[in-house]
Amino acid sequence: MTPRRSAGPLERGSGGLAERLGGPAVAVSDRLLEQLEGDGVAVRRDEESRAEAARDWWPLSLAWATRGMVPRLPAAVARPESVEQVVSTLRRCAEARVPVTATAGGSGVCGGSVPAFGGLSLDMTGLAGVRDIDETSLLADVGAGTFGPDLEAQLGAAGCTFGHWPQSMDISTVGGWIACRGAGQYSTRYGKIEDLVEGLEVVLADGTLVRTDGAAPRAAVGPNLTQLFLGSEGTLGVVTSARLRITPAPAAEGRRALRFDSFGSGLEACRRIVRRGATPAVLRLYDETESRRNFDAEGCVLILLDEADPEVLAATLAVCDQECAAAERAEEGLVGRWLHERNDTSALGPLWKADIVVDTIEIAGRWSVLPALAEQIVATISAVEGTMVASVHESHAYRDGACLYFTFAGRRPESSAADGWNEAYYRAAWDATLAVTRAHGGSISHHHGIGVVRAPYLAEALGGGFGVLASLKRALDPAGVLNPGKLGLGPSAWPETA
Repeated sequence: MTPRRSAGPLERGSGGLAERLGGPAVAVSDRLLEQLEGDGVAVRRDEESRAEAARDWWPLSLAWATRGMVPRLPAAVARPESVEQVVSTLRRCAEARVPVTATAGGSGVCGGSVPAFGGLSLDMTGLAGVRDIDETSLLADVGAGTFGPDLEAQLGAAGCTFGHWPQSMDISTVGGWIACRGAGQYSTRYGKIEDLVEGLEVVLADGTLVRTDGAAPRAAVGPNLTQLFLGSEGTLGVVTSARLRITPAPAAEGRRALRFDSFGSGLEACRRIVRRGATPAVLRLYDETESRRNFDAEGCVLILLDEADPEVLAATLAVCDQECAAAERAEEGLVGRWLHERNDTSALGPLWKADIVVDTIEIAGRWSVLPALAEQIVATISAVEGTMVASVHESHAYRDGACLYFTFAGRRPESSAADGWNEAYYRAAWDATLAVTRAHGGSISHHHGIGVVRAPYLAEALGGGFGVLASLKRALDPAGVLNPGKLGLGPSAWPETA
């Protein structure tokens, strides 16, 4: 069968990037859509639904949206409501050589759910809800399409929490967290998503249903297949449910706000805290620029918050107080201000509309290189022509290192309304940041994933491991239909014949 092609409407004005997304969009035959509907799968073909499924919170995608453009439209949106429907959908699409891009809340910021070749968008929000809670073992079986607030509400009724609180909490799902190996803002206490998943239910490209691990807390039965699918961004299989490690709802909370003379001295205090085994849920350090912007404060502000059993909390706060003794105590109200404003992105819209490039880049590195990494990346972004501001904060800490989160804004000086959003400046800022990161042996992503924006850098970052990843892709998805073009995998253009 030969997939039909159509030119998508973004085609209105995206320029070079649209071409790199894979050329003309792959259409889906009426026969295939009728077969899916016959399987009970809800199918939407209207342009509004297709446009909604075509974008996420990737800044380029949002900037295009302000001009009525999308990176690439899927031919249709399918919304299964059972595992069996996911199985039949993937099997039929593989047979027809139609690309499938799984999506849900669309909260990603790297273009991971943009349907690079068109085809079918697979809306996973129909597979939602907590299916089982084992309060004794502290495990929960949860549908991949479950949104964050719904998960916490259902766990809360059982006196538990998952503890995973990403900035996108209200609009992101369990499957999305798993797809990009996400991190919540309380990760220093609870861990990243890969620490919180015990097992998965996954449908492969040919419709094969597999379950990974999850039978016991630890195992030695070959490689951990759960970790194989974590972070695979829908390229190796589609996650339909997960067995999650949960925790009793915390009984106590403590807060601290401190001010350091320099970002380096603040990082050193954070390093000493986690080195001693203390894991406050929130340990966020802001440089001078972000401290002024977020808190109207001078110096470098450290926000510290923990929630735990009262005795554990007391011990954690004691360690934090000891290691931050040289810092100046600030009003603890700054913590409340952060909690209130942490998910507010309303200021970004006017900047995008004004053709000002705004984005964040999160990377990770060892403590031994972190101070130099922070200083050099801010300086490097600032040196890119057109940069208006560049800043950094530390947001997730571990015994061996931490995540650095860079924010930048700028535009090429000669940009104009006719030029639209400036992709050249955007790419220059990313190139500069990731080059410095790699030079220091850091990771090019901590929790946002790869998607479209980091795909050009992945082969170099993984080295010989990229060939292993490509081999896994060929073995699990020989037709290449699952989210092609992401993680640097897949063809540069969709084959003309099946």
